Amino acid sequence: MTDLHEGLGRFRAAVASLRAAQCRPEIELNQISVPMGPSDSVAFSATVTDATASAAVVASYPGMSAIGRTGSVELAAGRFILSHAPSRSAEWGGEFRIVTFVKAQVERDLGHDHMLASVAWSWLLESLERNGAAFTGEGGTASRVVAEGFGQLADTGEDIDVELRASWTPTDQNFGAHLEAWADMVCTFAGLPPVTDGVIPLTGR
Repeated sequence: MTDLHEGLGRFRAAVASLRAAQCRPEIELNQISVPMGPSDSVAFSATVTDATASAAVVASYPGMSAIGRTGSVELAAGRFILSHAPSRSAEWGGEFRIVTFVKAQVERDLGHDHMLASVAWSWLLESLERNGAAFTGEGGTASRVVAEGFGQLADTGEDIDVELRASWTPTDQNFGAHLEAWADMVCTFAGLPPVTDGVIPLTGR
């Protein structure tokens, strides 16, 4: 029973750390219901739209105005899930495991670049390191999804999405840093200017 209470305490502390995360103002984070998985899990959805990005710019630079924003267009979206399962420590390399997904539509020229998937994966690792989030057991898949219209939809042309599914095991107790790192990466997917030098943002449509 003591182990159970201690495990529950560690999970609650992890959730508190996530809720205290200081993420970029351009991203909208919401706690959501957890998909099927370990019982002790917490999940967040993330969305970056042109409207939220413009509002953040105006807030940072009061002399600027958001011109021509007649509606919100989704630039990037994703999910972040933290699960706690001590019984899977040997498999995960720790009691906690983070599973994430992010998707963004990109310009056709960039979408056909065969290096796009590997660059997307590198963004995650660089963001984790830049935010001081210690991790191990990282893995994931990055892909380009091409949708082309035919028949009555032929005029829609070609849409290209980049998707990244990734998971890793945090090796520290600063879970908020992991969420902040992931949120920074989602903003990069959305094509927003980087918060630090040396990061080239993906150009969204």
